[in-house]
Amino acid sequence: MDIHPSVAEGAGVVEARPDAGPTPSTSWVRLGPGRRYFETEDGRPFLVIGQNDALTWPDLEGLLGRRDPGAVDRHLAWLRKSGVTTLRVMLEYVGDGLYLESQPGEFDPVVVRAIDDLVALCERHGLRLLLTPFDTFFTWVLWDSHPYNAGRGGPCRRQLDLLTDPDGMAAVKRRFAFVVERWGGSGAIFAWDLWNELGHDHGVASEAIGPDLAATLIGVVSELSHFVRGIERSRFGRAHLQTVSHFGAQPEGPLADLIFRHPDLDFATTHVYEPGQIDSPTDTVGAAEAMARWVRHALAEIRDGRPFTDSETGPIHTFKDLGITLPETFDLNYFRHMSWAHLASGGAGGGMRWPNRHPHSLTPGMRHAQGVMAEFAGRIDWPAFASRNVTAELKARPEEVAVHGCSDGRQAVIWAIRSEGSAGPDGDLCFRPLLEGASVELPGMEPGAYRVDHVETANGHGLAAAVVECRSGPLTLDLPPFRHDVAIAVRPAAPGRGRP
Repeated sequence: MDIHPSVAEGAGVVEARPDAGPTPSTSWVRLGPGRRYFETEDGRPFLVIGQNDALTWPDLEGLLGRRDPGAVDRHLAWLRKSGVTTLRVMLEYVGDGLYLESQPGEFDPVVVRAIDDLVALCERHGLRLLLTPFDTFFTWVLWDSHPYNAGRGGPCRRQLDLLTDPDGMAAVKRRFAFVVERWGGSGAIFAWDLWNELGHDHGVASEAIGPDLAATLIGVVSELSHFVRGIERSRFGRAHLQTVSHFGAQPEGPLADLIFRHPDLDFATTHVYEPGQIDSPTDTVGAAEAMARWVRHALAEIRDGRPFTDSETGPIHTFKDLGITLPETFDLNYFRHMSWAHLASGGAGGGMRWPNRHPHSLTPGMRHAQGVMAEFAGRIDWPAFASRNVTAELKARPEEVAVHGCSDGRQAVIWAIRSEGSAGPDGDLCFRPLLEGASVELPGMEPGAYRVDHVETANGHGLAAAVVECRSGPLTLDLPPFRHDVAIAVRPAAPGRGRP
């Protein structure tokens, strides 16, 4: 799809999107029949493999003012070849002075054109976008400069008026209407994150919410959800998936009901920034254990089997508060370990890193790690996989092997890592001789023959493949010799579906 200029630099009028008219051919994403994972409308599995990005960050900033769209085109092509499926993007980034609207209802043509181009390029390369309309953190902490502030001619005296005041909600709906009308017809939209980190005060004490307001937000989300779906169904005859994100992995009370169980939302998302182990890591294995624990928590809170994915994680305290960029090798293993802990525990992908690096982008090693996961994913029929977390039921030998897994009795994903003595004095992986003779017992599998693949996650090498018969009792998986960790795919011996 060619990108054609639509407005002149600095112009004040937003013109029609250049490719408006025929519905793009990119297949939309929906829930798979197993309900725990996603698929495209043409039946291909879809895992959330990607990260957070922004129009002002290094990889996408070439779209602003069309300074270098070719570089962004090449970057997105590389991402897709690396197995990436999804970018989570906020439609404005107030912290860098990027506003979608200069005044309520007056949309910045340069920003709009950049999003036009991003959507078109994602259509070209088969990437999807998880879009959220407000950069709520910087909207909250830089409220004095936001166009929605009453002091600047906006409708809201305070930040929470966006959700609790009729004039504020009307402005929010105008933004949603513009966004959905302009980009909602594209299959490049994976889903709408209707509100980033709902219920969080972002450190602004005056905006802290109590239980009563938290309960009120359940109705606010219903109102926004119905509004967005109404536009989509009227215009496009169908609607994209929806979620709402939460800062922290453990929303409580009414917020837990909203995030994990809201009847109008399709999947659950939290931002997993556990203090210490994840937000300021010193041990890559400990960070993975923390991620696995919070995925288990989320799945236990979900009652209807909907998908879950972390949509933000990373060393936020180390980077933002301490001003430290993690050493690249340590950060790669931290990223890789948490991604596999997330997937094997039952998450609908590898989780979504907030870069928290300088420069603010993922490293080539992290992209390679995503490619390994995408290649591994081709061994599982994700749409049909109605997984549940089985970590507590797995038995590994020797005891130094920690295992995380999910299964539905017909398929299973397991990640095994040597936990004891795996980290050196700097918290990173140390050299270790190969471990031989390890095994994992997987209970609850139906009788039959299963294809078992073992993949080394550091380089993607297949270590072993075998067909194993399950007759009665647990399915015993003999692990090939491995140095640090191994991912295991178990599926019926008959061929399954392809990769996401």
